[in-house]
Amino acid sequence: MIDPADLGRRLYDLRAGRGLALTALAKAAGVSVSMLSAIERGEKTPTVVVLSRIADGLGLSLSRLLADLETDRVIVRRAAEQDHVAEPGGWHRTVLTPVVPGVNFEWIRTTLPPRCDAGTFPAYAPGSHEFVAVESGTLHLGVGAAEYVLEAGDSLYFPADVTHSYANRGDEPCGYHVAALVMRPRGARA
Repeated sequence: MIDPADLGRRLYDLRAGRGLALTALAKAAGVSVSMLSAIERGEKTPTVVVLSRIADGLGLSLSRLLADLETDRVIVRRAAEQDHVAEPGGWHRTVLTPVVPGVNFEWIRTTLPPRCDAGTFPAYAPGSHEFVAVESGTLHLGVGAAEYVLEAGDSLYFPADVTHSYANRGDEPCGYHVAALVMRPRGARA
């Protein structure tokens, strides 16, 4: 398991060693200054996607960024430690997975209130995958130009290298899980 305080110190040391201001790294990584600051202070544990963006902003691979920080091969992430994010529009997501060096996998539980559109998400790098399983309600899942209507108990897989969207057009809340393997674009990194 990666200690948030150790991760924060490592990020700070890497950023400072490159002479980057907090705002400069936040811009290069595509994350908010407040998020980056909270991570550096050890107050927030970032998702794999956020860590990947920070690694890109530093010009490093994710495994290089996290080198020597993993202390245990078995990671238990208690409910109280999971990241709960209230999104604009009233929807809520919980990141269930811990950060594991070298693994670009996330498992997220999402709840969309009635008549909520979570928006369109950009295509990930080729080789990315998403698995969606609906727990309750009805989910309208856009994949590229197609739309799929999924009911409770339904599941769907799609290559996530296309734009995709999630919406609840019904009168009841919709709960679903997304398991995502998000590849990073290949590029020169240390």
